Amino acid sequence: MEVILIMIGFIVIFSAGLVQGATSFGFSLLSVPLLSIFLPLKIIVPMLVIYSFIMNSIILYQIREYVKLKRISLLIISAVIATPIGANLLINLDESILKIIVGVIVTISSILFHFGYKIKVDNEKLAYVPVGIVSGLLNGSVSISGPPVILFLTNQGTEKQVFRATLTAYFWILNIMTIAIFIYKKLITIEVLKFTSYLLPALIVGVLIGVKLGNKVEEETFKKLTTVLIVIMGILSIISGLR
Repeated sequence: MEVILIMIGFIVIFSAGLVQGATSFGFSLLSVPLLSIFLPLKIIVPMLVIYSFIMNSIILYQIREYVKLKRISLLIISAVIATPIGANLLINLDESILKIIVGVIVTISSILFHFGYKIKVDNEKLAYVPVGIVSGLLNGSVSISGPPVILFLTNQGTEKQVFRATLTAYFWILNIMTIAIFIYKKLITIEVLKFTSYLLPALIVGVLIGVKLGNKVEEETFKKLTTVLIVIMGILSIISGLR
């Protein structure tokens, strides 16, 4: 049974790494719903946070010239504060409820993307605070911190490479904090590290290929791809929670 799980995990992690490398998001959105069919969230979430740190380190190096940390300082601070609360949700709440909540949030985000819904934001820097709080809660609970930030960046009409660099830098810093919290709460176990080591090659290969593909994607195609991804992942998360 473990061999079958590893084979399935290879396919899922490679595919998710490919998507993340190309778009700078989508890794957890794709891998959590699929892996949670076979594994509990208490194994999946810590494993994916470790993967995300490795993966975002690779991507960040590749697109470092577009990173603007000052732009997202309040986003990072808010998310860091909210992440420990999210980690407590992982420990205390039912996994199915968490999956459904995330799926609903992701699906709503995708609908907003599709219809080109935009909110006028007078103070972009201050608006990062509520975005960061929601993202941090999702990050600590189910390792899916992207949707609130992705929606906001799209709402602001952020250019593709800046979009990718901003997300990657944000996720990278959040990964460091989340790993520290998970270690403190003893969520990173021997079993987690075992599965992490088994699937690491699939992650690295998928990300490297994805980064090359992402650099070649046209701006309009990139925007359509993000919309499609969020629709699919939202539906998958809801289905997984209802099983």
